[in-house]
Amino acid sequence: MAIIKKADFISSVADALQYISYYHPKDFIEAMNSAYEREANPAAKDAIAQILINSRMSAQGHRPLCQDTGIVTCFVKIGMQVQWDSDLTVQQMVDEGVRLAYSNPDNPLRASIVADPAGARKNTKDNAPAVVHIDMVPGGEVEVFLAAKGGGSENKSKMVMLNPSDDIAAWVEKTLPTMGAGWCPPGVLGIGIGGTAEKAAVMAKESLMEHIDIQELQARGAQTTEEKLRLDIYERANKLGIGAQGLGGLTTVLDVKIKSAPTHAASKPVVMIPNCAATRHVHFTLNGEGAAKLPAPELSDWPEVTWEVGESVKRVDLSTLTQAEMQEWKSGDTLLLNGKILTGRDAAHKRIKDLIESGEGLPDGVDFNGRFIYYVGPVDAVGDEVVGPAGPTTSTRMDKFTDLMLEKTGLMGMIGKAERGPATVDSIAKHKATYLMAVGGAAYLVAKAIKQARVVAFEDLGMEAIYEFDVKDMPVTVAVDSSGNNVHQTGPAIWQAKISELDAKLSN
Repeated sequence: MAIIKKADFISSVADALQYISYYHPKDFIEAMNSAYEREANPAAKDAIAQILINSRMSAQGHRPLCQDTGIVTCFVKIGMQVQWDSDLTVQQMVDEGVRLAYSNPDNPLRASIVADPAGARKNTKDNAPAVVHIDMVPGGEVEVFLAAKGGGSENKSKMVMLNPSDDIAAWVEKTLPTMGAGWCPPGVLGIGIGGTAEKAAVMAKESLMEHIDIQELQARGAQTTEEKLRLDIYERANKLGIGAQGLGGLTTVLDVKIKSAPTHAASKPVVMIPNCAATRHVHFTLNGEGAAKLPAPELSDWPEVTWEVGESVKRVDLSTLTQAEMQEWKSGDTLLLNGKILTGRDAAHKRIKDLIESGEGLPDGVDFNGRFIYYVGPVDAVGDEVVGPAGPTTSTRMDKFTDLMLEKTGLMGMIGKAERGPATVDSIAKHKATYLMAVGGAAYLVAKAIKQARVVAFEDLGMEAIYEFDVKDMPVTVAVDSSGNNVHQTGPAIWQAKISELDAKLSN
């Protein structure tokens, strides 16, 4: 009979959360490298390269893969013979582990959890509470499956109540393009089928804890209904041509995971949850013999991928950039930004809107005229860092503020990740502005391009404060140029057609 001590459980959770903040699972690295090697679209290949380089850097530096260090989800499977030496509940122990992990001075993780979600949305400051699922199972051990899920991918979760005769793969094929690129593809799709609505959602999330093995399944062939469905969805999803970061390409999903449960005869609940390029999960077992031991991976597990500045890459001096020069940029161009940019995301935009509409105006030090805004909420710096990992957040959430920003502040352009909505693209073209895209899932790599950082306004917003960054050779792609040409529309359309043409040739 195992006796699980409170201290062992808490320290195991804390250590595991630190571990997954900077170590990708080996199977994910191998799958992403395979996608890199076969990718034919240069823009998508470049994005995957940045993700792989960022992953290796994070493993070496023990700093977060992504600035969004996630909401913690924990599946705890408790053996019926287990006894606890603890005055806390399992939820309380998990939460204490979260607090310890996210406040670790050597690698502080960004606190993103807000209480009162329908009201004040005040940050809890320690990333607790976690979402904990507890199952009682046979045996005398405790199994823990732990994940940290970023908001960009979590927000793209989809749920549907299909008719019993409806085709699940067809629903995924139709739904996936509506999710845009905010989930930072390529990644893994977790799908829950059956049970009830909430059961399907939990199964979808739990399926994402499994190892990537779609290539092995392809090699041996499907033997069950779920395996056949996995292969069907995997093939359909990658034929969509969405590609890395939504730029168009051969790989949109690295694997498809499915869990199912018996359901009502009149029902077919289906939930799809994507995992992003910052896939973070780990599994450990406690048997009463102390805290979990998580082996550090070998750096040889990472491929030697490099990112080269090509001849077509344009270096941009933001201090002298003119509107005329910017209008020469074309959708799909790669740029290296140099100079000062301001930051701002959801809370800052809301406050800016209120200040403008009230007539109070912007605070001292905040002047967007002729400048770019970067949608980011960075991790706190450690040591000699000027800023912690600082990758882009999903730009779509700022769409409702964009026309006002371009109209009232003199803003020249924006930097973020994923697509913009049609009205925002129209506004960008109307104001002859530009939207640039940085690679989601390359936060530590992006941070290395930031040479100076200071808070200029709204310090009380924490990671959502307005910073001024001084950047050197920050890599971005022109996603929407000043004429409104949109790479997130043209890229997937082109590559879906190319994949269709290739399939037609192979079938003849």
